[in-house]
Amino acid sequence: MNVSSSLVQRNTLPFLKSACLRMTAPLGQPRGSAAARLRQTLRMVQAGRPMAAAADNSEATPPAMAHTDARTGYMLPPPEMAAVVDAPPEPTLSFSPDRKMVLQLGRPPSNPPISELARPELKLAGLRIDPETFSRSRMSYYTDLMFTPFHDALVLPAPAADCHHPTGIPPGSWINYARWSPDSRHVALTLRSSAEGARGPLRLWTVDTESWQAREVFPGTRGLNTIFISYDWMDSDTIIAALIPEDHPTLPVKPATVGGPKVEDNSSGKKSQARTYPDLLASPHDEAVFDHLGTSQLVSVKISTGAVTRLGPSKQYTGAHASPDGRYLLVSYFHRPYSYSVPCGRFPKSIELWSADGTPLRVIADLPLAEDIPVAFDSCRQGPRHLEWRDDKPAELAWIECQDGGDPAVAAEPRDIVYTLEAGDLEAEARPLVSTNLRCGGIVWGDDALALLYESEWKSRRSIVSTFSPGSGGAAPQVLFDRNYEDAYTDPGSPALRRTRWSTYVLARLDGARRLLLQGSGAGPTGSRPFLDVLEVDSKATRRLWQSSPPFFETTSTILSDEDERTITLDGLRILATRESEREPPQFYIKSFANDGRDISERCISAFPHPYPTLKGLSQEIVRYKRDDGVELNATLYLPPGYDKDRDGPLPCLLWAYPREYKDKAAAGQLRRSPHHFSAVGASSPLIFLTRGWAVLDGPGFPIVAEGDEEPNDTFLEQLTASARAAVEEVVRRGVAHPSAVAIAGHSYGAFMAANLLAHAPDLFACGVGRSGAYNRTLTPFSFQQEQRTLWEVPETYLKMSPFMHADKVRRPLLLIHGADDNNTGTFTLQSERFYAALKGHGCVTRLVVLPHESHGYRARESVMHALYEMNAWLDRFCRSALEGQRGAAGMVAGEDRAGEQKQGAAERSGDALVAAAAERDT
Repeated sequence: MNVSSSLVQRNTLPFLKSACLRMTAPLGQPRGSAAARLRQTLRMVQAGRPMAAAADNSEATPPAMAHTDARTGYMLPPPEMAAVVDAPPEPTLSFSPDRKMVLQLGRPPSNPPISELARPELKLAGLRIDPETFSRSRMSYYTDLMFTPFHDALVLPAPAADCHHPTGIPPGSWINYARWSPDSRHVALTLRSSAEGARGPLRLWTVDTESWQAREVFPGTRGLNTIFISYDWMDSDTIIAALIPEDHPTLPVKPATVGGPKVEDNSSGKKSQARTYPDLLASPHDEAVFDHLGTSQLVSVKISTGAVTRLGPSKQYTGAHASPDGRYLLVSYFHRPYSYSVPCGRFPKSIELWSADGTPLRVIADLPLAEDIPVAFDSCRQGPRHLEWRDDKPAELAWIECQDGGDPAVAAEPRDIVYTLEAGDLEAEARPLVSTNLRCGGIVWGDDALALLYESEWKSRRSIVSTFSPGSGGAAPQVLFDRNYEDAYTDPGSPALRRTRWSTYVLARLDGARRLLLQGSGAGPTGSRPFLDVLEVDSKATRRLWQSSPPFFETTSTILSDEDERTITLDGLRILATRESEREPPQFYIKSFANDGRDISERCISAFPHPYPTLKGLSQEIVRYKRDDGVELNATLYLPPGYDKDRDGPLPCLLWAYPREYKDKAAAGQLRRSPHHFSAVGASSPLIFLTRGWAVLDGPGFPIVAEGDEEPNDTFLEQLTASARAAVEEVVRRGVAHPSAVAIAGHSYGAFMAANLLAHAPDLFACGVGRSGAYNRTLTPFSFQQEQRTLWEVPETYLKMSPFMHADKVRRPLLLIHGADDNNTGTFTLQSERFYAALKGHGCVTRLVVLPHESHGYRARESVMHALYEMNAWLDRFCRSALEGQRGAAGMVAGEDRAGEQKQGAAERSGDALVAAAAERDT
């Protein structure tokens, strides 16, 4: 991937030193002619008015070392930052089930135009829907697809000239949901128009991998309804899909006048707590529109003949999953009454077993409205949950049911029971298979002799993995691992899986015995070193087959030697892996094992270019330091290419962090990253500021620890400020940052952190940036983040943690950025708007930027560029200028010292002359 060198600075540091503004007086000092010169300069250089709404309570608009996008009016950041945003993405790759072919899917630019986000969108029941396409809104897509044989000389991405290109696909189509058939003979995919204006629903197509001919599956229909279901392969020749009903009426029109008051009722006095969910239903009209858009007609189609079979009546189908052998369907759909308090995931739902021809066989569950799920962690819905087909059986269902009413505060033993049901025996009752005393997290299936059972408890951070034999008729599980899941150093890894003839995935048993492959992150005091182990299930003994070694960071993923259900052995085992280093981007490798796994050979099958050539020489180092209470902390320190501490001195430094809660001090200080990671720099990454000559301390440990019965948030501010102080002192001690030129920034809970630090540790930072944060915890009264107590239980904690309540203490400049359509629970745009008003009301230096059409993360190119422009201007103005002011002051002191020396020398010379003259007079 090549980026034009004309867009970037070859050596940014000298340029930045000469270009940065030196006119702003240090914070807290009078602004005289320097400020006047600044305002005059800004009037000259400001090139346009951004479409993003901005409110500003600083003395002048931030400096505009940027450009205006003439097409939209949004601002652009400096070219070196824009070049990173516009770096072309690499294609997505998919290996065929028989491992003989690779599907290569071209990707569009990472950030679509704002016009895509501005398309019609309805917010209903926690969903965002495009009513023209009957799909979720803001879908990403692929631009093209091609196929290449998987052979020994393959290098990815394969050149277009070496690939098979399907014929028949309409030019300019956008591609979604590409999936291989189980026998690798076909790839199914959906197409939609890329044209501006009205667009129709997605259309289902298939590509024949022998003739390379593409054809539409349902010509003459209204298209797919993909709001809840797209499609699924029932077998290698049959697809089940959800279509828009042919007799579907037009979208209900909103009444010109309200038909009556909105009424919600809790006359029963039932306790129902819920977090602050966005985009909920709010009226009968919303309910009617939700019904209209969600209703679909299930059909099956034979790819070989094109024969279509209608399955059941039109309903609000939310799932239609074929059994592994394709003979049965597990079908689910919503029904009324709906709720105005919770999203649709908690609406009443029926779950039924059907035959493949659409005949209903039995009701598995009819779940009522679930408004009363406790807000505590480990809470769950009552009734069957996690219904699924067993991956190791042709047609057997499994699900979990709680025994505590879904409330972890209720003592219950067992807490959960796993049930199974044979689809073919319509008279059979569900049978209990296994139970857990902690909350069950699911099962990884192997066969009747071996499966893994997962359970955990949030309060104690305890995780248990057990083995059991599903076919043994009630044999007690045997504990395999029982550990604190916060402790990364003791993580044994996860089992590798293999493909079955039904295209499901089960435990990869070596030689068919009770031996498994474990793939782990390998976290340790020197950094993460992923590994591949052989686990003897019965003895729990492990043998290390392979482990990543410096100077590389490698990981293993998919087993490639599982074709035709052959037995997995260490002789001939082939695994797909990736390798990267501090300087080289990730590449795909195939690792081949022989001699019982003791001999390993490998070959590289990709040649992806460096995505950011101008940052190729950046420096990264994992730094370790301690908090004043003894908690070990770590972070990754990034320095720009060409930087020399002795030559260049301290840099402006950006701290980007996100607080996390722990129940164990030792676990809080563990190192969970590798010094050999390739630095991925994206539009939302703080590392993009390396292009502007900043030092970046990324992910400094800001752990909030509470051991025993203590709760982390009871000492949130004390621990937060202590962690921040330790981080700032470390970068200053290393000489790469100056204490007057450190900025704090973060997104979401990181924005909440940044605001709190400016209020409670203003001596540490020159300024701050908060993106999409929640600042008033009274607006999230029924718990937030990892806090499961309510506002009424611990009002002091909620108030103390809310920077909104301490707006009068914020005395450092704070930039707030928020999406106008934030869809994250708790982080409504109102949070930033009210906080800005509070800051402005107390005379704080602040600025609010609201990005139209954006949700919790920013996607549109215009929005991303404008957000970077705002951040760059703000940080330059209030942080970089502070460093330049220090350098200027140091220069003045040095100049005064030199002038003093000159005056002293002149005085001494003058004194000598006077003594000589007096001597002459005496003589």
